[in-house]
Amino acid sequence: MSFDIWITYVATVLLLMSTPGPSQLLMLSNSATNGLRRGVFTAAGDLTANLLQMLAAGLGLAAIIAASGTALAVIKWLGVAYLVFLGVKAIVKAKPQTAQTAQLASRKTLWMQGFITSAANPKAVVFFAALFPLFIDSALPFWPQFAILSATYLIMDGLFLTAYGASASWLATRLKGSARLWLDRAGGGFMILAAVLLGLKSLRDAQ
Repeated sequence: MSFDIWITYVATVLLLMSTPGPSQLLMLSNSATNGLRRGVFTAAGDLTANLLQMLAAGLGLAAIIAASGTALAVIKWLGVAYLVFLGVKAIVKAKPQTAQTAQLASRKTLWMQGFITSAANPKAVVFFAALFPLFIDSALPFWPQFAILSATYLIMDGLFLTAYGASASWLATRLKGSARLWLDRAGGGFMILAAVLLGLKSLRDAQ
C-alpha cells in the first residue's frame, strides 16, 4: 500500500468520524459519570466490537449478514432497547454525590456497554467490507493491507473516543452540587439520544 493511498484513507475516515454517533455519546456519558480512567473501558468495548466486525468483513461474512435482514433488525432493536434502559436508569439514579458516596460502574460493565452499543450495528461489517476494497491494491497481498487499514481505523477511533471522554471527564471534575446532578442526568440523556440515533438509522436502512 502506497503512502498516498493511506493518507487518502485517513482523510476519508476523519470525515466519517466527524459526526458524533451512539458510541461517542456513550463515551461522553460514561466518562462524565465515571471519569476517563474508567471511561476508556467503554472505548475498549467499542473497539473490540469493531475489530470483530472487521475480521468478519475480511473473512467474507458481510454478504451473509447483509442477506439476513431479520437478524439485523433484531440485533439493532435490542441494542436500542438496551441504551434506552441504561439512559433511564442513569436519570432515575442521578442524585447529589460526594467523593465518598459516588458509586462507579465496574470496568466490565463499561466494557460491555461499549461492546453492545457498537455490536448493535451489525451493518458495520458491510460498511468495512465496502470501505476497505477502495484502498486495497489487488496486485499486493490482501491481509497485510487489511491489517494496516484495520489498525489505522481502530487507532483513529480510539483517539476520537478518548478525546470525547477526556472532555466530559474534565467538565465533570469542575462541576459540583446541582450542576453535577444535571450533568449526570445529561449523561442518561446522551444514552437515550444514542438509542434514538440507532433507531433512526435502523428505520432508514429498512426503507
